[in-house]
Amino acid sequence: MSEDLFLKIVAREIPADIVYENDDVLAFRDLNPQAPIHLLIIPKKKTRTINDMQEQDAALFGKLFLAAKEIAVGMGVAEEGYRVVMNCNAAAGQTVFHVHLHFLAGRQFSWPPG
Repeated sequence: MSEDLFLKIVAREIPADIVYENDDVLAFRDLNPQAPIHLLIIPKKKTRTINDMQEQDAALFGKLFLAAKEIAVGMGVAEEGYRVVMNCNAAAGQTVFHVHLHFLAGRQFSWPPG
């Protein structure tokens, strides 16, 4: 399959601790967590960066945020609070070039982020 690490997780070619899935979206635990709960929420369709998003993909990327909301409720952190972050390109911290939303919860966050 592709050299895309996240597509390999979608295809179950490599293991991941999957916590959410629907037809368009997959969420799994980050291997290098930055919070007690740190998930990556990805579209099953590859898009490298935010800069590569197209207008016709708006509904798909909206589904990442709807998944985050559903996950927050399911994990009992919706009322307490959680953070979602999407990095674009290397200078912003993107290391896997498949759009993904970081879902972080379970601790107090400060602003601005580092």
